Amino acid sequence: MKMKSRKVWMSLISLGLLMMSGCQAKTTAQQDSYSTLEQRGKVVVGIDDTFAPMGFRDENNELTGYDIDMARAVSEKLGLTFEFQTIDWSMKETELNAGNIDLIWNGYSITETRRQQVAFSEPYLENRQLIITLADSAIETKDDLAGQSVAVQKESSALEAVMAEAELAAKLKNGAPEEFDTNIDCFMDLEAGRSQAIVVDEVLARYVMKQRGLDKYKVLDDNFGTEQYAVGMRKSDATLLSKINEAMQACIEDGTQAALNAKWFGE
Repeated sequence: MKMKSRKVWMSLISLGLLMMSGCQAKTTAQQDSYSTLEQRGKVVVGIDDTFAPMGFRDENNELTGYDIDMARAVSEKLGLTFEFQTIDWSMKETELNAGNIDLIWNGYSITETRRQQVAFSEPYLENRQLIITLADSAIETKDDLAGQSVAVQKESSALEAVMAEAELAAKLKNGAPEEFDTNIDCFMDLEAGRSQAIVVDEVLARYVMKQRGLDKYKVLDDNFGTEQYAVGMRKSDATLLSKINEAMQACIEDGTQAALNAKWFGE
């Protein structure tokens, strides 16, 4: 009986420690975490490693891209190591607010929906949501998308942009865009003839089309609007937000961003 009571007591202690650990992790994710990040010495950056040329893997499976380079430049100015972690892009805000990552930095567009969940840095790049078809497609305008299968990435700003035009979205095949895990999947579905059009970030689209063959595609004059890229972080991380903005401004002033624009976009 004494042994049984001891086992029960030890189980209760273990349960209590687990509950305390869970509460502590949750609290950390809800408070300004900069001092914790400094003590830890690193910041975990969540990325989609298929989003060329912003963040992707090269032929040696090494992470590279505009945002990777920019994040590394910012990390040097902050004196912190940035550790890149590939995540399910559809779960990015959940991963952030659960404390599993500290930043979302990979062609992350500012939208009103996202503003409700995260804090954004100052924007650093402009982007448009392009409509792309195969070169021989009869589709010429947005109105021609009615009844057609249109592909977008899951939980992307492209999806938000299309759904914001509710009347048009309702006229698409199945009443909404077809959603895929990655933008590359969208391109592949288009090339296979299953989708008749895709909506995708211009920054990525220009790079991918150049890699896969510009003559395959047609970019419509119509598009789903202009947006801005920024870095996302928890709303509670006011210090980190300030530090990121300061470091990015320094990258503008010392010519770092201009050099990266030339390297990745030829600008």
